[in-house]
Amino acid sequence: MDTINNSTGFGSSNDPKTSIMNQVRQEAAVANARQLIEKLNEHCFEKCIPKPGSSLSRGEETCFTHCMEKYMAAWNTVSRQYIARIQQEQGRGGGGLL
Repeated sequence: MDTINNSTGFGSSNDPKTSIMNQVRQEAAVANARQLIEKLNEHCFEKCIPKPGSSLSRGEETCFTHCMEKYMAAWNTVSRQYIARIQQEQGRGGGGLL
């Protein structure tokens, strides 16, 4: 976790309030990642694997891979826009969305 703290700039303070806020941010990021994986599996599995069996066909593998790539690209776009909006709101001094 230290790598995450240092790369995001959150791990450098000894202030207890900052530490708690950083921990909450990390937990939210983990929850977001879990949600992404759950939704991705749910959506792409339903779309690409009509009859589950002991293995995937080549077509199912290709469909699942493409579906995951598209879903993640869309997720990233939405996340970037959400972050930009939060930063914009914070820049205006308007309480923010968090």
